[in-house]
Amino acid sequence: MKRTSFRTASTGTVRRLGAGILVMGLALSASAKDGSPSGTAPPAPAVKAKPSAKQKHWFQVGVASWYGTKFQGRKTAGGEPFDMNQMTCAHRSLPLGTWLRVTNLKNHRMAYVRVNDRGPVLEGRIVDLSFAAARTLGLSSAGIGQVRLEPVSSGDPEMALALVAQLQLPVVLPPVR
Repeated sequence: MKRTSFRTASTGTVRRLGAGILVMGLALSASAKDGSPSGTAPPAPAVKAKPSAKQKHWFQVGVASWYGTKFQGRKTAGGEPFDMNQMTCAHRSLPLGTWLRVTNLKNHRMAYVRVNDRGPVLEGRIVDLSFAAARTLGLSSAGIGQVRLEPVSSGDPEMALALVAQLQLPVVLPPVR
């Protein structure tokens, strides 16, 4: 019997690939059609649903800071080593792995970051950004700034496509039949 050896990718490569596949799925599902032929209305439901209250869009506004060299290589709450050159952040309560759109309210620059740690430790701060994220947002020379946090939603194709563009992943379209 012939033995086969397998090479495994590094954890970072697998996570980036997994994140890319997830984002692509979000972007494709958000832009997919419902399958009904154009020009015809979908059949009416047999039972009328109760009108639901409008869903509230979650966001958070407050002070952001960044952390970097002191924590480089240390384990995050998610178990991965902290890399100050990745687009990540620490948040007190959002689930680990959540993607956020962060907007600097002073210069209106935006960046997409993944929650991979818990924090910030300092009172009055809502998020600690990696050095790369803070640099992308153009935080002040003091390393702090007023920001708005919004989760990336699968129902918002523009946000999903902007995230794909930031990750610099190639957009792969299904073959035309």
